[in-house]
Amino acid sequence: MTEPITARQFHHSEGVADWRVADGGAGAYFRTGSFATGARFAQAIADLPGLDDHAPDVDLRPDGVFVRLFTTAPAPDGLSSRDVELARLISAAARRLHLTAEPHRVQNVVVTIDALDVARVLPFWRAVLGYGDRDGGPVDELNDPHRRKPVVCFQQMDAPRPQRNRVHLDVWLPHDQAEARVAAAVAAGGRVVSDEMAPSWWVLADPEGNEACVATWIGTDGRGYP
Repeated sequence: MTEPITARQFHHSEGVADWRVADGGAGAYFRTGSFATGARFAQAIADLPGLDDHAPDVDLRPDGVFVRLFTTAPAPDGLSSRDVELARLISAAARRLHLTAEPHRVQNVVVTIDALDVARVLPFWRAVLGYGDRDGGPVDELNDPHRRKPVVCFQQMDAPRPQRNRVHLDVWLPHDQAEARVAAAVAAGGRVVSDEMAPSWWVLADPEGNEACVATWIGTDGRGYP
């Protein structure tokens, strides 16, 4: 029986050390070293039982394979016990091919647009991107129908904000990689605008004030670190 689970429950499940929740489900990256090995791994995933109605997203590249699992669209709590089972099976398939997971490579990028009238601007972005509404997800969010490109979401503004950028990136990372990424951004010339909500998210800015958020699943259930 498939039961919904939280990001925290997935994290604490046995046999999922290769995987990280970074919004949009759970992901894993397996280094293959060659396209041919990656293709064999993708075929091994395709041969797993029960995928007809619960298929993962598999991104095959020349040097590795990224796999994403989720049961329902709204993130990051779109996971279920079935995703845990499938994560274990995929990791076992990777081990049989002597592949190594690199959890630090998991991330998800969301483009966030601040708007005074979301209902008015959203149709423009739907049309210009060729995106669609997220099935079962928030009404203020657009998705690539092939799930290859970043999600675009809209954030309600209460007043005009002429002196601050209104489009920013949300970089969702594994909870154990976020602080290092923040430190790297600061070392590269950025600054921390706010860490009030850390470790759920940090607001950063580049040297000219353009902003980005580094976010994790921590805090999505109202609790702190795992």
